[in-house]
This record gives sequence, C-alpha cells and structure tokens, in this order.
Amino acid sequence: MIIVMKTGTSKAEIERVTQEIKTLHLTPELIIGEQKVVIGLVGDTASFSLERVQEISPWIEQVVRIEQPFKRTSLDFRNGEYSEVTVPTPNGDVIFGKNQPLVVVAGPCSVENEEMIVETALKVKASGAKFLRGGAYKPRTSPYAFQGYGESALELLGAAREASGLGIITEVMDTADLDLVANYADIIQIGARNMQNFPLLKKVGSQEKPVLLKRGMSSTIDEWLMAAEYILAGSNSNVILCERGIRTFDSRYTRNTLDLSVIPVLRSLTHLPIMIDPSHGTGKSDYVPAMALGAIAAGTDALMIEVHPTPSKALSDGPQSLTPLAFDKLMKEMAIVGKAVKRW
Repeated sequence: MIIVMKTGTSKAEIERVTQEIKTLHLTPELIIGEQKVVIGLVGDTASFSLERVQEISPWIEQVVRIEQPFKRTSLDFRNGEYSEVTVPTPNGDVIFGKNQPLVVVAGPCSVENEEMIVETALKVKASGAKFLRGGAYKPRTSPYAFQGYGESALELLGAAREASGLGIITEVMDTADLDLVANYADIIQIGARNMQNFPLLKKVGSQEKPVLLKRGMSSTIDEWLMAAEYILAGSNSNVILCERGIRTFDSRYTRNTLDLSVIPVLRSLTHLPIMIDPSHGTGKSDYVPAMALGAIAAGTDALMIEVHPTPSKALSDGPQSLTPLAFDKLMKEMAIVGKAVKRW
C-alpha cells in the first residue's frame, strides 16, 4: 500500500503522517518524487481499508493498494516513477536509469593477470565504457574448470581501477566473501546461479553498495523480481536487473535465449534500471553486436559486454568475448542507435 501526498504538503505534515502510520504497526518508507511525496506502507496492510488510511490526513491525495507480490520492487510503489542508481567512480558519478545515457560495462569473464586486466581496462575505457567487469570468483558447472583467483584477482581489479578510473563490477558467491568483495567493487554482482540464494540476497541487502542482480537461467520474471525484493527489503534500494539469457528448448545455436522482450515487460512492472548481457545471452561473439544494438533499440539502460585481448586464450568464456578492436567498432555502431533513441 502507498500513500500519495498532495503537491505542496509541508514537511511537518509528512512527518506527522509517518508517525501516525507507525502507530498502526506499519513501517513508512518515504519516496521523494519529482512532483510529489509518496509514503510506502510496509507490513500487513490487508486489514486496513483505503478509506481508513485516507482519513489520516486531508493532505493525502490518493491511497493505492499494491497487488503484486513484489512490493518495493513494483513500479506502483513509486507511483509510476522510475528509480535511478547513482554509482561513484574515480571518473565521477555514473547514473543508471530510464532517463539517463546508456551505461556500458565491459571486460573479461575472469581476471587472469595484472597485465591483461589493466590493458583491457584502458582499452575499453578509451572506447567509452564506464565500468570494468571481471570475475574473481567464478561459479562453474564443472568442479575441474577454472574457478577464479579469488582475493588476488580482487587486488588486480583494484589496480585496474586505479590505472583506468573505471568503476568495478564483480561477483560475490558466498556471504563470507561479501565484505572483501565490497572493498574492491563499486557494484556487487549476484550471478544467475545465485539469484535465489536467499541468505546471500539478504546479506547484500543489508549493505550499501549497489547490486547487479542477474536473472536465473530458468527463472520467471516474477521469481526474478521477488529475488530483487529480498534485497530491497533489506533497505538497499540500489538494485539493477540484468537479463543474461534463459534456457529454452533450443540451445543448438546459442548458449541461451536472450529475452529482449523482458525490457518492455519490466518497464511495466518495476521501477528498477535494466541491463542486458548479450555475451552470456548468445555465447558467441558473432551474435553479440546484433543483440547489443537490439537491446538499445528496445530501451535498455545498460549493456554488459565481455572483452578479452586474446579470446582464444581466455581461461573462461573466450568464444563469447570480443577483442578490444571489435568492441571499439561496436561502440561506434551503438552510438548511432543510442543517439537515435536519445540514450547516448
């Protein structure tokens, strides 16, 4: 349930309303919009009629009951206003959101050595990327596959951040590693395999770093948004949703099925920013440019693209990685589409 206050409501009246809400054993959450103030009512609101809540103040314009199972994640919770996630980086704040320029994240699947990660960071920055991605902890299907270099890889990401000024996005897999990862990451990634790792979701929800939540390989949109709800329920509202391809009946030609239709669907359901990962979505570097361009045209807020200096020698996911030269070419093509849709 949300309360929409009338334009011009005083701070004193808003404070009085929030205190009144607390006496009903509900938790008020203040959302300051461009035009109006919205107060979210968190708790068991089923027994409260809209009329009962309306009586709290003559300055209440509207009371709306949120029907979706995901409450804080719902677009209705913000009265139809889309949220933005602002991330401080050495080169300045970067903003993810529907009405902001497209944000490009690029880098290798895994951090392999200092020379490779610093070289990649400098090259993707020169092409226009704002964030460097790189895995220190890698969830792999086989226990014998490369699992990442852990803490030493995080230190190398720190060196790349210092050399390039790019923000860092890297994945956390275990609650025990969260504090360590947060020391190096500007955005903490929850990977597809951990989308429903509820203890981990609760843990990242209780800290302040922004969170990139990837969609599970076989997850419905409702399950994905409910996973985001765990993070927001922990008081961390800085969440970005990332579509990275789902498993369908046809996996012969691509690694996954990249669901670009999720962009307009999410726009109708949630206020959270949207990122598309065409690298994992297709699994083949030849298909990445077309899907990246399509995602921009469909309205994504950000893209995550894998880039490696020599993909044939990559320790993981080489076939889906672009070379820096191919990435630079793609960035020029993306600029054309981005400008056409006023996102560049």
